[in-house]
Amino acid sequence: MKSEPKLIGAGLLTAITASLCCITPVLALIAGTSGIVSTFSWIEPFRPYLIGLTILVLGFAWYHKLKPKNEIDCQCETDELPAGKPGKPKFIQSKMFLGIVTVFAVLMLAFPYNSGIFYPNTEKQIIVVDKLNIQTTEFKISGMTCASCEEHVNHEVNKLSGIVTSKASYENGNAIIEFDSTKTNETEIEKVINSTGYKVTNKKEN
Repeated sequence: MKSEPKLIGAGLLTAITASLCCITPVLALIAGTSGIVSTFSWIEPFRPYLIGLTILVLGFAWYHKLKPKNEIDCQCETDELPAGKPGKPKFIQSKMFLGIVTVFAVLMLAFPYNSGIFYPNTEKQIIVVDKLNIQTTEFKISGMTCASCEEHVNHEVNKLSGIVTSKASYENGNAIIEFDSTKTNETEIEKVINSTGYKVTNKKEN
């Protein structure tokens, strides 16, 4: 099937595009450019459609790869074989290549749920001298679209001295942060969150 490599390429492209908004925070972590993490957040509303398209395209490619071939199909595939290698298809037309692309696509689509493995543990043991100094503030944040965004916010906030806990939630659009007010403050925390590319829209002390 001459269009098979195009189908595989299309499936790979849609899988990567669907995951761009979640891959970017990890790429930003690796590159040390925290401010670009929300660059592709606009893709998130289209993610379900891109996932569906990926499954449809790769499913169609597998259907054509596994269906019984008639004589016409066999003749077409023979015509596509490299010169001097009768009976041996190109690697890009093989089931192995399609399998590799399928596995890669699945990993891309599942990326938001396993992105935490890329973030080092920044939690630290805090010695609280006076519990009266411990303050809890809810920061309303815009721009977070998946679990990868949560991980990035928590990672950056936990770099600050005096952070006891940081629990970001893209579903609630917030981060509930517990900190020692003698070591850091709301302004510093807000500045760090904003530096990621996401924006604090409101904050409320609990």
